[in-house]
Amino acid sequence: MTAGAALVWSAIAEPDDAQARWLVALLGHAGALAWIREAARDPVGATVALAAHPGDVDRAIAALGRWTPRLAAATPERLVELATRAGARVLTAGDPGWPAAVDDLGAEAPHALWVRGEADLDLVWRRSVAVVGARAATAYGEHVATEIAAVAADRGVTVVSGGAYGIDVAAHRGALAAGGITVAVLAGGVDHLYPAGNAALLARVIATGAVVSEQPPGFAPHRQRFLSRNRLIATAGATIVVEAAHRSGALSTARHAGALARTVGAVPGPVTSASSAGCLRLIRDHEAEIVVSAADALELVTPVGEAPEEQIPEPDGPEFASRAERQAYGAIPTRGAPVSAIAIAAGLTDKEAKQALASLAGRGLARASRGLWARSEGAANA
Repeated sequence: MTAGAALVWSAIAEPDDAQARWLVALLGHAGALAWIREAARDPVGATVALAAHPGDVDRAIAALGRWTPRLAAATPERLVELATRAGARVLTAGDPGWPAAVDDLGAEAPHALWVRGEADLDLVWRRSVAVVGARAATAYGEHVATEIAAVAADRGVTVVSGGAYGIDVAAHRGALAAGGITVAVLAGGVDHLYPAGNAALLARVIATGAVVSEQPPGFAPHRQRFLSRNRLIATAGATIVVEAAHRSGALSTARHAGALARTVGAVPGPVTSASSAGCLRLIRDHEAEIVVSAADALELVTPVGEAPEEQIPEPDGPEFASRAERQAYGAIPTRGAPVSAIAIAAGLTDKEAKQALASLAGRGLARASRGLWARSEGAANA
């Protein structure tokens, strides 16, 4: 009954509903659901039952008007059916795969999680980094987000983001290009991959990782739900803000992460760029560590006292003939990748990547085999 009641609460209350959180924390999901049904029939009796909490119970009684209209359509059976139709599964606290990290949210933890994709959320969330930022990203921001995500994913770190345009989609692309796992946390139901322009990319995320929402299928994304889902993204092991304006949802993610005692990093940008104003403010106010390379980002998710699995080549490694060569070399994953994937991870066009890789091969720094490019053995540790 408890799991079924949690599903119902995910459908009748918005994620940021303070009265719902209070009631569930006090009575549990099943008890809170029984209480609102009784309150709808006998508000006086329900008020007396919680007389020890006069102010809170009055607010809960007032909230019945937004909960009870959704009750009829929010049976556990119907919600599970909706998930099945969408090719999704649903998790509640205690289920195998439930990400323990979200329990750090306490009363703000989601009632349930709706998931498309076979990734074990608990496992992949344990070593993860959130890469977030502006939708109206610059080419600089997209390049940095892609590189950070590609390096993190190549080293077994799950990349968590929100599936939106700009920095989010660059982060997902970087992780996919490196053959790693990425998770997209949506503001609406997982049956509707939003934004539509990213649907093909999100389908690739589902194929290798997961798309997640605390909203049941059929729920549309809107502004408040975007802000609410940011706290879920912030439960990743660390959060890196690549670009953000003074007023940005990415800043709310950073502040949620800080409140959860997660490490926050921010990528500096030009002082004249509005897209970097939020990042610069986080750094100025000592709310974030400065991140100037993928190596910096990887350090943020590496537990204290534990060395990264392998060192990331620093600029004083091999000599490069051009910036494109350096970018292409840095984007070659350990397992190798096709030119198109390296181009995405490096922020290059396919033509630029092909030319750079050919030049690297000519000097013994890279080699191609069966369509996959890898670093030459002699250069792998350079």
